[in-house]
Amino acid sequence: MSHTHPATELRATVARIIEKAGSLPAEAAQVADNLVMANLSGHDSHGVGMVPRYVDAVLEGGLKPNTGIKVTLDGGAMLGIDAQQGYGQITGVQAMELGMARARQHGSCIMALSRSHHLGRIGHFAEMAVAQGLVSLHFVNVISRPVVAPFGGGDGRFGTNPCCIGIPMGAQAPYVLDFATSRVAQGKMRVAYNKGEQVPEGYLIDEHGRPTTDPGVVVRSQGPLGALMTFGEYKGYGLAVACELLGGALTGGGTWHQQADDRRAVLNSMLTILIDPAKLGTQQALAQEAQAFADWLRASPCAPDSAGVQLAGEPERAARARRAQEGIWLDDATWQEIQAAERKVTR
Repeated sequence: MSHTHPATELRATVARIIEKAGSLPAEAAQVADNLVMANLSGHDSHGVGMVPRYVDAVLEGGLKPNTGIKVTLDGGAMLGIDAQQGYGQITGVQAMELGMARARQHGSCIMALSRSHHLGRIGHFAEMAVAQGLVSLHFVNVISRPVVAPFGGGDGRFGTNPCCIGIPMGAQAPYVLDFATSRVAQGKMRVAYNKGEQVPEGYLIDEHGRPTTDPGVVVRSQGPLGALMTFGEYKGYGLAVACELLGGALTGGGTWHQQADDRRAVLNSMLTILIDPAKLGTQQALAQEAQAFADWLRASPCAPDSAGVQLAGEPERAARARRAQEGIWLDDATWQEIQAAERKVTR
């Protein structure tokens, strides 16, 4: 079974549930907009399927509705910010707005955001930056059940630790590279599990450290845990560790070094670097060279069984146009979980 929903319907449903969980209407609407945009962008792993976990996290006390950021250090072009376990869709935007203003003022800004609840799709923040003509780099760690194995290891030791880079490209659409350092995002395993699908080989190991195609090993809350692999073997592993150290240790948000638990909150910390090419004096050069390089890449002949060369950000923009017309598809298990979440907060 499956359901296809118009984006407007999903926004209203999610906002209603988030509000019932304790958020003021404006916060609930902003969280709903963010989650639905992830679905529209083709990233169902970071979309409305997160609502049941958010509701559980609020009920457990690990996610604090109506909580904004607190600036712990204001060094002009260097900011320390505590998100105080508020919704990442709120605190991340607040932090980015402050950081972008400083980058425009000073030419650059280093922003350390700690202790946010799940920030969602990190590409959202890069899109905010490139819309203002800024370059942005983001390194994020995850404080939650460790579901990714170190290269050469046999169990989960850290999270999916995303990395994201946004680059404005003049008159053409921006470059927005956003990826988990795990082979795939944890949420994609939840989607596959709810659809009753197996996943390709090379993504997962089971509780014995052996390869498996069962996404349940990182989704089921009961029983032995398996783990996701990093992308690119030791290269993805190296970047994942860098995200943990920069996103977690340097920001003060903390790193993961404990046994797994069943808490539902997902805490993120993020190191963001923002650069204003206009202040650097290279805005025109960036636009010209970006266009020339993009044209050069796209002139490459199509590989066999390929649709041709794309740049990061293009698949998301295409998905938004398509899903805005066709609606957002949800599997029956995910839809039932969302409905069950609403019942938990309906008084």
